[in-house]
Amino acid sequence: MLQAMMAAEVGDDVWGEDPTVKALEEATAKRFGMEAGLFCPSGTMTNQIAIKVLTQPGHEVICAANAHIYVYEGGGIAFNSGCSVRLLPGDRGRLDPAAVVANINPDDIHFPVTSLVALENTMNKGGGSIYTLDQIAAIYKVCSERQIPLHLDGARVFNALVETGEDSREYGRYFTTISVCLSKGLGAPVGSVLLGSREHIKKALRIRKAMGGGMRQAGYLAAAGLYALEHHVERLREDHVRARRLGETLAQLPWVAQVAPVDTNIVLFDLQGCSVPQVLEKLLQEGVKAAAFGPASIRMVTHLEFTDEKLERLLKILEQLRF
Repeated sequence: MLQAMMAAEVGDDVWGEDPTVKALEEATAKRFGMEAGLFCPSGTMTNQIAIKVLTQPGHEVICAANAHIYVYEGGGIAFNSGCSVRLLPGDRGRLDPAAVVANINPDDIHFPVTSLVALENTMNKGGGSIYTLDQIAAIYKVCSERQIPLHLDGARVFNALVETGEDSREYGRYFTTISVCLSKGLGAPVGSVLLGSREHIKKALRIRKAMGGGMRQAGYLAAAGLYALEHHVERLREDHVRARRLGETLAQLPWVAQVAPVDTNIVLFDLQGCSVPQVLEKLLQEGVKAAAFGPASIRMVTHLEFTDEKLERLLKILEQLRF
């Protein structure tokens, strides 16, 4: 990947002159059956740009109560787009079509206009839970009948795709915009691509500029994304296998109360008889990093640099911990 970055042909992307950025945008859009793409520094930016493109101030966005766009993007929906948010419960973060229907506001001046429904796949706070295409299609039908755009926060969409075996091009049939992250499971150092129609991406380009997301010789970064798309998608299965082994071991430990179902590369577990800071401190002493994910919950994520050897070492460390 570093070699690809150093060998990249570059230009000034603010002027639309970087050939490697263009190649990344076109390749990503083609994979998802979308017309166009826009390379941005982060998934937060691609999500927030999409929301701003598809809404007006005073409108409302429907999403899961634990959605990344609401929980982890710094209040960006309000800050950038001036929208309110309708937060719905879900099955590990996955929305039910009937719940979406029930929460679309009537045409009444007392209520904000429901302008957007946003899904997340895989679902971070849901422990890497997956929306299948059938589930997506059911929500799309609800939105389409009411002419409401549907956005996908696809931070880990390739994790979902390699697990289900579904065709990424089908996504273009259902979503108005898609955010595809390159810097998580795919291992690129920076970047996400926002996908949509040519008209929407033209608007998005102007918003990216206003947000300070225009980059000059961005092809050095885009080359990493291209390399990731070409070499790191299928290997995500390895992360899933390692995550399941990790989940199985955690479930046997006396200080672990519960392990959430491990669908992809995220392992969430609840503690008993010890605290999150205690566990994180002991792990860090062994060179293991994990994240607090609630008052009594911890998240671990398997990834490109987490090898079988590291997994075996981690399992031994976990089995030896005492509280």
